[in-house]
Amino acid sequence: MNNISYFCIVKRFKSILTHIFAILLLVFGCSMSLFASNDMRTEYLQHADSTIHLGLLTCQPSQEVYSLYGHTAIHYINRDRGIDVAVNYGMFSFSKPYFILRFVFGLTDYEMGVQPFDDFCAAYAYEQRGITEQVLDIPAETKLEIAEAIERNYLPENREYRYNYFYDNCTTRARDRVLGKLKPYVQYERQDSGPSFRDMIHAYNEDHPWARFGNDILLGVKADMSTTVSEQQFLPDHLMADFSTAIVKKDNHQWKLVKETITIVPAFSQTITEEFPLRPRTCAILLLLLTISVTLLEYFTKKHFWGYDLSLMLLSGLAGCILFVMIFSQHPTVSFNLQLLAFNPLPLFFAWRAVRRIRSHQNDRWWFYWTILLLLFFCGTVVQHYAEGMMLVACSLLIRCCTHLTYYKAKQ
Repeated sequence: MNNISYFCIVKRFKSILTHIFAILLLVFGCSMSLFASNDMRTEYLQHADSTIHLGLLTCQPSQEVYSLYGHTAIHYINRDRGIDVAVNYGMFSFSKPYFILRFVFGLTDYEMGVQPFDDFCAAYAYEQRGITEQVLDIPAETKLEIAEAIERNYLPENREYRYNYFYDNCTTRARDRVLGKLKPYVQYERQDSGPSFRDMIHAYNEDHPWARFGNDILLGVKADMSTTVSEQQFLPDHLMADFSTAIVKKDNHQWKLVKETITIVPAFSQTITEEFPLRPRTCAILLLLLTISVTLLEYFTKKHFWGYDLSLMLLSGLAGCILFVMIFSQHPTVSFNLQLLAFNPLPLFFAWRAVRRIRSHQNDRWWFYWTILLLLFFCGTVVQHYAEGMMLVACSLLIRCCTHLTYYKAKQ
């Protein structure tokens, strides 16, 4: 019996040792597998870091209206897959149905395009527009995520996006794409609020007064508010300047966002194209002089030139229709525009009655209503910057209103 008990004890002990040994082997195997996996992942990330290249391309403005503010694209290289392309978020087509109408209402859809990098550079060199590339220092893991996002974004169902000039354009799209999940960790040298949207675009259309006039007549009060650093990056040059001094702070480490800046296509000297010879202010002065002349002529001849009043009402009413339509636009900076007080559709509704009463030497309340609107328009200069010459145009309209009001008051 003692031998049997001893045998059982020894057998049980051997069984326990066997299990312990198996567990140790399993733990050792998992550890070795884990170390091997970490080594493989590290090697994979190092390979991805040397294989994938991401750069921000900033293109020089030109004298065409659509390119006055420059352009931004992404330089994406994946050497393993033989990819070397420029990723462009500024593709659009004028041939799409109702393009102008959709643009006015903020319903324009832009598209992501991909072009061989050499072709992209050749096209801009042909247009005499320089290209600067900022090579980005981005962790390998983030590079992989960005590369996957770019390729996923290029799928036919993902290419289009709803364009917004200030808040979601080709430059802001490129910025968000190349930073990916790294965006919250990027710190820029400039932190304070800056100039308004209107002031920033004025720096680029100084030599194009009618393009500036078109912008200013459509932009409202919100375009004159101070902007954040992020909002200012809708302009390619602003984004490039911010990237050049940006610092990435993550996981107790910090480094410069831009590793290297390269001139791909040297900058060209721009020749200003000829436009309409008269500036908007000059045209407004001529209108004011004509209005004063007509008014004086009426005074001395004791006649009413109702055709002149009709022309002013029709022109201001038609211009007002455009501004009125912008109220319903999805562009947030055009919906509240105080220039509507001077240019609005109301003259179109009152024109026939007002002219008929002028011809029959009767007073019309419309001139009083229009005077109130014009006075409110002048008060609006406190909060909104008006288009060049608009104050002079409003003075011309106010002179005609006051002429009719004083004439009938004197007659009574």
